[in-house]
Amino acid sequence: LADYAKRMKPGQEAIYFITGDDAKALRKSPQLEGFAAKNIEVLLLSDPIDDFWIAAAGEIEGKMLRSVTQGGIDLSKITAGEKKTEAEKPPADIAPLVAIFKLALKDEVKDVRASQRLTGSAVCLVADQGDLDMRLERMLRMHKQLGADAAKRILEINPRHALVAKLAAAVGKPEQARALDDMAHLLLDQARIVEGEAVPDPAAFARRLATALERGLA
Repeated sequence: LADYAKRMKPGQEAIYFITGDDAKALRKSPQLEGFAAKNIEVLLLSDPIDDFWIAAAGEIEGKMLRSVTQGGIDLSKITAGEKKTEAEKPPADIAPLVAIFKLALKDEVKDVRASQRLTGSAVCLVADQGDLDMRLERMLRMHKQLGADAAKRILEINPRHALVAKLAAAVGKPEQARALDDMAHLLLDQARIVEGEAVPDPAAFARRLATALERGLA
């Protein structure tokens, strides 16, 4: 940890980590994409005790420990080591799409917003700033240390992803209203699956997926 602190990038204000059951699986987490793009080190912590000592430690070398699965992380201040792409697509204007998704998912998520951390994935789930780390919360619920109901999460969507750009272009077309509602739920379920969480309504997920595939083949 002390060595990590010495290697931190200019402008980096925290030691970043992610916890999970397997380091190989953690490397594929969409929450890491923005950090990888800026060459920011993230600790991959796969031992169950990691969730608890981190909460007790609080900070190392004067730097706070921050889970990359929590919201409120601003990477814009960190520029050293950033990987440049030759032809990066400009972000789509997704403000109207975000508003539609918020309305469609109002009972299932705390918020929907454009993501700064995603570079390749369309969506991901993050905990709100101040909420428990998502894996820690799952562990505590599993061992009945928390109530059965999970805290609502924030759905982040990638404005540079091709699918998101197409959905944003469909906003305002009356014939696409039902499709956009279905896609909001499909993308939320996709984010849940990536996080290793159960889809709350598998039948509805299968119906929406079949309908989306049918539209794509039409």
